[in-house]
Amino acid sequence: MSNEKLKNTIVTALEDLKANDIAVLSVAESSTVTDWMVIASGTSNRHVKALANNVEVEAKQSGFKSLGAEGNDTAEWVLVDFGDVIVHVMLPSTREFYDLESLWTLKPV
Repeated sequence: MSNEKLKNTIVTALEDLKANDIAVLSVAESSTVTDWMVIASGTSNRHVKALANNVEVEAKQSGFKSLGAEGNDTAEWVLVDFGDVIVHVMLPSTREFYDLESLWTLKPV
């Protein structure tokens, strides 16, 4: 199955539960670990946890299995790893603090 289908499944799963500010970053040229990062915000710890869970459930129903998830205990930042696509679901304050979008879109000088 394709990375494109997985990426689209993840974005749809986030949209279905009203994730905020969904960003899809191509990081294949910058990373040997993954090709895509999907970053989204939830409105509360419970929402972050529900979003990450929905991503795993919807992906599994589409034939994709996550390699693991981290952060469900506090749900300030939940990472779901699918290998070629890594999903970060965060509280807005956590997302602002770590600013992954800027980190992964910096161009070398």
